[in-house]
Amino acid sequence: MKKFAYALLFISAPLWAAAPFTPEQEARIQDLIRETLVQHPDILAQAADAYDKQAQQQQQNVVKQVVAQNKAALFSDPGSPRIGKKDARLTLVSFTDYNCPFCKQFDPQLEKLVQNHPDVAVVIKPLPYRSESSLTSARDALTLWEQNPQQFLALHQRLMAKKGYHDDASIKAAEKKVGVKIGEPSKQSLETVNLNLKLAQQLGVQGTPATLIGDTMLSGAVSYAQLEESVKHALAQQ
Repeated sequence: MKKFAYALLFISAPLWAAAPFTPEQEARIQDLIRETLVQHPDILAQAADAYDKQAQQQQQNVVKQVVAQNKAALFSDPGSPRIGKKDARLTLVSFTDYNCPFCKQFDPQLEKLVQNHPDVAVVIKPLPYRSESSLTSARDALTLWEQNPQQFLALHQRLMAKKGYHDDASIKAAEKKVGVKIGEPSKQSLETVNLNLKLAQQLGVQGTPATLIGDTMLSGAVSYAQLEESVKHALAQQ
């Protein structure tokens, strides 16, 4: 292990600190590194694990900073639909897409969570990640939230219930099923979608579903048990 450290020291030394290595010295350093890795193969695993932990911590710090700087846009934006009490102890932010199969699996878990925990609310932020109909469905849902928020959840559930991707016909069919008629989507709905995209980018959201719980981003369609555990942890941290 000691000779490996020496080899790394030689490699990382500033170029101006010493004359360039001779071919023989370079060959010997490579041999030392190779021998050490063969004798201690766990070094690479340890290095990869350390890198992953460092990257996760850096991302966590970014999320905390973005949340601190965008509390109103994340939790109190009037253009973003909300499920649960306005004065809930903990408000989650759900980045979702009406064409995302994993979102369709995960969305009922969020509704169940709010039902089981009245002190928890969820803000829904649609992202048009999948296709053009992702944008159409998002804007129609957001427009309905603007115009008649009491009917939003019924349309939201209907849009999420469709298997596969939406098209214009399936979106209109969902609206007809819940008894609403949306003409042109509002200008505000597009502004809300653009805000959602900006926040998602700043938070490092790579795909949907992504759920902000306190200062932690939970990625993917996790189980209800894992979701509830994360929520309880966030509540305990308050």
